[in-house]
Amino acid sequence: MKALLVAFALVLAGSALIDPVLARDNAGCGTPGDIGDGWPLAAPAEVGIDADRLCDLDKLIAQWPEANIHAVIVARHGKLVMERYYGGLDQRWGMPLGKVDYAADVKHDLRSISKSVTSLLVGIALAEGKFPALDSSVFAAFPEFASLDTPEKSKITFRHLLTMSSGLKWDESLPYSNPANSERRLIDASDPVRYVLEQPLVAPPGAVYNYNGGDTTLLAAALSKTTGRRLDDYAREKLFGPLGITDFEWVALPATGQPAAASGLRLRPRDSAKLGQLLLADGQWKSTQILPKGWSTESVKPAMNGEGLYFYGYQWWLGRTLLRGRDLKWSAGVGYGGQRLYVQPDLDLVVMINAGHYGGPLQSTIPFAIFTKLVLPATKD
Repeated sequence: MKALLVAFALVLAGSALIDPVLARDNAGCGTPGDIGDGWPLAAPAEVGIDADRLCDLDKLIAQWPEANIHAVIVARHGKLVMERYYGGLDQRWGMPLGKVDYAADVKHDLRSISKSVTSLLVGIALAEGKFPALDSSVFAAFPEFASLDTPEKSKITFRHLLTMSSGLKWDESLPYSNPANSERRLIDASDPVRYVLEQPLVAPPGAVYNYNGGDTTLLAAALSKTTGRRLDDYAREKLFGPLGITDFEWVALPATGQPAAASGLRLRPRDSAKLGQLLLADGQWKSTQILPKGWSTESVKPAMNGEGLYFYGYQWWLGRTLLRGRDLKWSAGVGYGGQRLYVQPDLDLVVMINAGHYGGPLQSTIPFAIFTKLVLPATKD
């Protein structure tokens, strides 16, 4: 990864000498248009962003076609200042789509950012009194699976599910094409909830982080039981509708027809960025309180030591970056293939990136480099 970041920096340093081959009209280097989706618009300079630095994105993509970046959205101080779309090979929940020419009105897989959205819905339902207390036993919400309960498993709470610390045996480190992958087995299961709950306990609940889409599946199943609504229907009314998101898809699990809570959400990139803005604004969008006050802050508090140097909150990844000698902490929704939703509160910044690097090492490297080597340095204040 280090070598790739160095290569990225060198490309940016030399980009001024190269004529970019742009994927679309380069006027304004991605100046957003008004498509009636509720985003206030601004020129980069109005919100303290160096537009010339952002223009380097096109120069990078022109020289590095294998980057397969599909969309980059930048918002600051609650205003959309950049949107850039490219064409590239893509998938819909693992099914090849061929080459897709992305634009403001084209949906993209979010993959595991779906987990972060499910967490937001849990917060809404909890405030409505339609979700179990976070420190209550998960098995108490699923009495139909009492035969799978044990004294040790009964200690698993919904807070453990939110922080991926249930302690249940789970392995998503294998390729998704491998039938031994736990997520693959969940997707193929005739009863996904039973499949998750029947997994053996390999660590005390709350003791260790282990990436587990099954935990998210249980959260969604509990939400559907307590609200009496499908996950996508509840999201349409309580989250997407108030955000002005009218075009979305939540791919269903084949065996049950229920939305794949851990990975199936598809949104337009501009709409995905609205979710980041919710985190910055304590759950508000255009003066409407969509998330309960305080849920955003609670969601991105470090709750567990996650993978590598990352902390983990309520289905959100938490990291930090050094910029001009300043320690900047950020939250991120992270999805397979290079889907990244970065939220940086000190700079009041949201960056949404969609890509098509399913299974390759560039899925982490290139989006992170765009955020840390291009967008963050473009902020001038």
